[in-house]
Amino acid sequence: MTLRINHNIAAINAHRNLVRNDAKLGRTLEHLSSGMKVNRASDGPATLVISEQMRAQVAGLKQAVMNSETAVALVQTTEASLTEMNRLLVSMRQLAVHAGNEGVNDSTMLEADQAELLNALDSIDRIADSAQFGTKKLLDGSLGINGIASGEDLTFMKATTKTKDAPQSGYAIEITQEATQAQVTSRLGMTREMIDDGEIINLMDGSKAVKYQTKAGSSLEEVRNELNNLMTKEGLQLDVYFDEMDRMVINHKEYGSENSFTVISSTGGFLSDRASTPLTIQNGYDVQGTIGSEYAVGTGQLLTGGVGTNVEGLQVRYTGITDPMMPEVGRVAMKSNALTFQVGGNHNQITQILIPGTSSRKLAQDVNNESGFKSLRELDVRDFQGAQDALLMVDKAIDEITQVRADLGAVQKNTLEANIASLSIAKENLINSESVLRDTDMAAEMSEFTKYQIMSQAATAMLAQANQTPNNVLSLLQ
Repeated sequence: MTLRINHNIAAINAHRNLVRNDAKLGRTLEHLSSGMKVNRASDGPATLVISEQMRAQVAGLKQAVMNSETAVALVQTTEASLTEMNRLLVSMRQLAVHAGNEGVNDSTMLEADQAELLNALDSIDRIADSAQFGTKKLLDGSLGINGIASGEDLTFMKATTKTKDAPQSGYAIEITQEATQAQVTSRLGMTREMIDDGEIINLMDGSKAVKYQTKAGSSLEEVRNELNNLMTKEGLQLDVYFDEMDRMVINHKEYGSENSFTVISSTGGFLSDRASTPLTIQNGYDVQGTIGSEYAVGTGQLLTGGVGTNVEGLQVRYTGITDPMMPEVGRVAMKSNALTFQVGGNHNQITQILIPGTSSRKLAQDVNNESGFKSLRELDVRDFQGAQDALLMVDKAIDEITQVRADLGAVQKNTLEANIASLSIAKENLINSESVLRDTDMAAEMSEFTKYQIMSQAATAMLAQANQTPNNVLSLLQ
């Protein structure tokens, strides 16, 4: 053992351990007082990076949940207005049914029905114009897709949130095959003998069927009218007429390959190939073509942009005849003003909602009727035919309003509310993961604190003892 007074190595060593223990004691005190084991980057660089990323995700999820809840409030506000429109349309339908009671009504009653119907239409327009969420109008059409078709016999029908906005020149519509109706022409002309012998004609359209027998002495015009009236009464979508050779022509009123019908004639070779043998007529064609030079699907007269294309969901109606030399029949320009909601915590996690205009001039625009009504706004129930056509128009408007409500309800239930539930779970799990990385385990940290507290006290005592060692030199000098 050597004795030195200039350098007390034992004291230096004890001091070093005391400083180290004191630093660790201070660090454990910091962890205990802050509740976090990572207070600065030096506490765990990699842990800090991961933790901060998780904190950003948690903040994004919290805001996404609030965004979704606000979107639910907007949807519910919109549906409340549509519910009132539904009630008004039901009332209008009741008025149309009353006006159709021609045997009882007089002009005063019909005028009263018309006045009340116009008042209901004004209320629908008022709701469509005034319904709003904050300063954003909901039902005036500004949140839907606006489109216009240029070209004879071409009509813009609809688009979806998946449809890309059209270029400045619009989407070119090329038709290679126009839609046709299922049709049959009798091989023989209907003769006086056939009529007088009581020709029996059976027609079936889907689940609906009629059986007609000619009456002796009837003219072709009478046969045509009686058969058409019978089919209208039974709900068959068929039309009958005679050509210049007295052949019977029967065609389906609807276009496309999905619409077929069955014919049976009691005379072999007239309509059916053999007497009393069914013949199914299914020779209608769906429209075929492209939209913006991209794949499109035809159903009847409707051409719809294919899935995965820029024109997905874009639908047009073509009612003309194609020219093989000039397949382009027009162009469609469209612009989407869909509501876009940020419903996720990351880039491009959005959902869109289309809310079409529901004013009386925009409802029931595509209904064939004998009165020539172009929209709900033009309804006039002051005559029998007008009342009957009003029923068709109002029923179509009810379908349109309820479809909008159903779409909004589906978005609320399956997108927004489901999103809130899933985001809440994701947020909870992320917070738990971030807590594991960042928060202090108080029990473990208290054990560390106790350890370093004892070690600091021990180091202090040992430093005091080491500082006494040079005093032993004095005994040598005595």
